[in-house]
Amino acid sequence: MTTIFNPPFSHPKVTVVILNWNGKKHLEQFLPSVLRSIYPNLTIVVGDNASTDESVAFVKAKFPAVNIIQNPHNYGYAGGYNRAMTQLDSDYYVLLNSDVEVTPNWIAPIIDLMESDKLVAVVQPKIKSWNYKNEFEYAGAAGGFIDKYGYPFCRGRIFDAIEDDEGQYNDSREIFWASGAALFVRKTYWDELKGLDETFFAHMEEVDFCWRLKNKGYKVMYCAQSLVYHLGGGTLPHENPLKTFLNFRNNLRMLYKNLPKRNFIFIVTARLCLDFLALIKFLIEGKFKSANAVHKAHVDFVKYVCNPKYRIKNRQSVLKNKSGFYAGSIVFDYFVRRIKSFDKLNVE
Repeated sequence: MTTIFNPPFSHPKVTVVILNWNGKKHLEQFLPSVLRSIYPNLTIVVGDNASTDESVAFVKAKFPAVNIIQNPHNYGYAGGYNRAMTQLDSDYYVLLNSDVEVTPNWIAPIIDLMESDKLVAVVQPKIKSWNYKNEFEYAGAAGGFIDKYGYPFCRGRIFDAIEDDEGQYNDSREIFWASGAALFVRKTYWDELKGLDETFFAHMEEVDFCWRLKNKGYKVMYCAQSLVYHLGGGTLPHENPLKTFLNFRNNLRMLYKNLPKRNFIFIVTARLCLDFLALIKFLIEGKFKSANAVHKAHVDFVKYVCNPKYRIKNRQSVLKNKSGFYAGSIVFDYFVRRIKSFDKLNVE
């Protein structure tokens, strides 16, 4: 009788990369939960963007098992991660914010999901609020979606309307974009796309990255069996004018890069008009710095489009993977129809 030897399951290598810039207090508070992660083939790395708050010395002293990559300058979210990844080799990377508390078994369910389908390029866990444990968190919630005008929203969060987690989104499914707060990505696809777009610096780069993946037909998923808690606002407060500028500017850049040619001009024109309405709203509310940030974003966008360096020569005709794309207007649904929860929308 022949005995067949079945070797034990080989766990893919996972590297969690926490990008840090003057986040010593977050590392002190949240890094221990990452170190308690249950996964047998795990490496934890802090990628530091030239911090001046002794973050690096603190990690070396308190968490010697954590590897450190030191960037000579602050390259932002996109540039910081791109430079860190060039020094790593892993089957999967996890881009994790420094203000995220993870649960012990947050890694394995996602890796199992990604291993089951090679077209799955990116996955995010369920992201709930660290401050309000029963609520979804603004930056990601139960997966990211996008409407026809390029406005991102989430299952569990539409603009500022945040839902409680009552188990309504406990199904794993395809989405359009995954939150950069806790983003799992297959290394081969990260390399194929050459990482994040560094011209974004920060904000929207993960949405752009996922859109570029979907333009190639790959899948972006939400895994309900994995749970993390995000503090949020760790780098820039919600209404910081710089954050407003980056969000408006980068959203327009993302549209310019990824929209198919058949509706590119219409959508970008419509977005510029909608942004102008937002500018007027800021003025009425007395938020003059925010209004100026929108104006500056539009000026920067015009310069970007006119720069031959960023010209799109062969714009694609269609979006290859439309899962998570909403053909309606989330602005109209939210402000006119008064829809405040995802389940009231008709999203594929």
